[in-house]
Amino acid sequence: MNKILLHIEGFAVLVLSVYFYGQSQFSWLLFFILLFAPDISMIGYLLNNKVGAIIYNLFHTYSLSISVVICGLIVPNETLLAIGLIWSAHIGMDRMIGYGLKYPTEFKATHLNRV
Repeated sequence: MNKILLHIEGFAVLVLSVYFYGQSQFSWLLFFILLFAPDISMIGYLLNNKVGAIIYNLFHTYSLSISVVICGLIVPNETLLAIGLIWSAHIGMDRMIGYGLKYPTEFKATHLNRV
């Protein structure tokens, strides 16, 4: 049941991020260019599984992406807001399809399941 809730949560974050991105009339080209940018964090796995998991998880937690959204609203800065929404959409998309935070044992071991 908890796994299903995490998938639904991911879907909700993805939909809300895309909705607010569209309402802000930001560039859809930018959206599609940056949508998979957080996955560059997988480069950490070239060092070892532990470093890879730490770096990957850092870029795949909502706390940082939502902080960027909040900064974009407070400052106000449209670029920060757009990046934060794209980043949140990416994480939501990952959770929706079953990619979760990584365990340091191996890349395929996540908090949602084994990929």
